[in-house]
Amino acid sequence: MSTHSLDASGAGGSDTPNLDFDGTTPYEDYVQADVLTHLQHPRSDDPGEMVFLVTTQVMELWFTVIVHEWETAAGALREDRIDVAMDALKRSVRELDALNASWRPLAQLTPGQFNSYRAALGEGSGFQSAMYRRMEFLLGEKSASMLVPHRGAPRVYAELEKALHEPSLYDEVLRLLARRGLAVPEAVLERDLSQRYEPSPEVEAVWTALYTEPGAHEELVRLGEALTDVAELVWRWRNDHLVATRRAMGAKTGTGGSAGVSWLEKRAQKNVFPELWTARSHV
Repeated sequence: MSTHSLDASGAGGSDTPNLDFDGTTPYEDYVQADVLTHLQHPRSDDPGEMVFLVTTQVMELWFTVIVHEWETAAGALREDRIDVAMDALKRSVRELDALNASWRPLAQLTPGQFNSYRAALGEGSGFQSAMYRRMEFLLGEKSASMLVPHRGAPRVYAELEKALHEPSLYDEVLRLLARRGLAVPEAVLERDLSQRYEPSPEVEAVWTALYTEPGAHEELVRLGEALTDVAELVWRWRNDHLVATRRAMGAKTGTGGSAGVSWLEKRAQKNVFPELWTARSHV
């Protein structure tokens, strides 16, 4: 065996990395980089479409990670493991920051730039993202009608239908508060989980009491603040989406026939985990 071969394999005290692999590298096997970097198939000649396509795919990957974190947090809360839930929520805050930063490559599109490849989207719209829908369901934004666009994909439809009927992240929080002896009403705990969560004055009173005496409920207040961090970044995501859309296409009908800016404006006005926000007025 030659000295060069020994060096290339990391033997003989050399700092040279191993460059000779049989087949693909372990990195490729783990990350599937070749698959990821060949998923882009632009449908126009405009160079900006590649930016739009890759950025959108990156968003989908962040949706996937965040869904994983919130499902982890929900499961941990179900088992009264607040520390595990907090770790997942804190990770998701950093991931939401990265997700929101994904708007930057698209945030200054002019109408002309967007129109140069908009036709390539056809009926495609982010409104149809199944993973984003799962994010919304975990936030308590439930709606059976949102399953309709996915009827043609049985596996995706089944996953969304299952998520529709499962407790949201906030449902698990409220169940935890009830197990801790706090006065979360039965009507909230036993609500139809397939319906959108609606604010409750009694739940607002629970959060008000927790924040009024934070020393007596330190762990739960920290949980409330972690949820508020998540809610704030979701609000920022919706607003950044609204601004980017308004800048690129004004008030025109959105891709896929959606209501475009008017729909996004309504979404941007809504807070998730609503009582965590309204309770602050009473502390």
